[in-house]
Amino acid sequence: MNKPRQKTRPGPQAQAIDLEKSLAELESIVEQLESGELPLDRSLKEFERGVRLSRECQGALKDAEQRVQVLMGGELRDFESDDPAGAEDPEADPEDEDLP
Repeated sequence: MNKPRQKTRPGPQAQAIDLEKSLAELESIVEQLESGELPLDRSLKEFERGVRLSRECQGALKDAEQRVQVLMGGELRDFESDDPAGAEDPEADPEDEDLP
């Protein structure tokens, strides 16, 4: 007797996208559409692909931001450099830099 197959949701690894590759493809699609040389039906298909890629990229960025928030204890804060030589003095007045 055949059991009905249960649909399983892919795990995070299966859903992961190559953000750089997707952004490069999205840029290519935008260039093609802006050129105005594609026939209408191809333009619509490329536009639909671009919308899907854009949504996937937005989702990936949102997921990354959530992971960072979890790692940072639920709050995002400015990055502080560990290099004291590269740190700026918050008390320093930028106008004082020109004074002898």
